[in-house]
Amino acid sequence: MKLFGKKKPEPELPEYDLTEYEPVIRASICTGEKVACMREKANGKLHELMFIRTQADLETFCRRYGAEPEQVKTVY
Repeated sequence: MKLFGKKKPEPELPEYDLTEYEPVIRASICTGEKVACMREKANGKLHELMFIRTQADLETFCRRYGAEPEQVKTVY
């Protein structure tokens, strides 16, 4: 059993055109689970990308897609 492991690499996230998609957080009202998604502007379809467990996960998602954490909408 290792006490100090290697730093986990950032998740490989696909490329999205921000003119057609917008970054959103899908949150569950019951459990509080949060998932980072890209929502199609044309029809509202969500593409789930990664779980948001900590503030660092949110910052990684925002850095990857060039958004500010305050700008990312939360949908329920």
